[in-house]
Amino acid sequence: MTDENENDNAKHKARMQQQKAKVDQRIASAQQDKGLLLVITGNGKGKSTSGFGTIARAVGHGLKASVVQFVKGGWECGERDLLQQHDVEFHVMGTGFTWETQDKNTDMQAAQSAWQHSKTLLKDPSIDVVLLDEITYMITYKYIDLDDVLAALTARPKDQHVVITGRACHRAIIELADTVSEVRPIKHAFDNGIKAQQGIDW
Repeated sequence: MTDENENDNAKHKARMQQQKAKVDQRIASAQQDKGLLLVITGNGKGKSTSGFGTIARAVGHGLKASVVQFVKGGWECGERDLLQQHDVEFHVMGTGFTWETQDKNTDMQAAQSAWQHSKTLLKDPSIDVVLLDEITYMITYKYIDLDDVLAALTARPKDQHVVITGRACHRAIIELADTVSEVRPIKHAFDNGIKAQQGIDW
């Protein structure tokens, strides 16, 4: 190894040691233990996928998880098919998109039913993680009451984690959340006339 390479390696090692010290300090100072509220919002693809990834991770660690799918209809869902094999309970609103039903009363009743089930989960200390998939739309459409959602999230068991997905998450939920991620669209195959692909899009 040349002197120049040794010098570069020494500088790199010094930088990495400094970086490690900063990371170690942050880890050491993060001692609070609590149930987290995570929000995955934005107009890009992958919000529900990220939520299901969190559920899969939780189940992999032996945690008990439940999922409520708002908006989704009766079509096949690869994540549901897999996770139900690992004892993840699913409640599916089942009406599909509001432009498909074209019936506001039916949509509101289905949303209320799904939300009432969600509230039961949010009171159950035996459930470690709850995914409220695409619930943000129900709040935007005023199918369920924002204050009721905030109250249920605030009053849930202290160690219970909740993941919320969907576009245009209300700012009050964002303020309440511990972690918020925004998925931005850069490109989408569908915009170029490519149909949804099994195993990738659903």
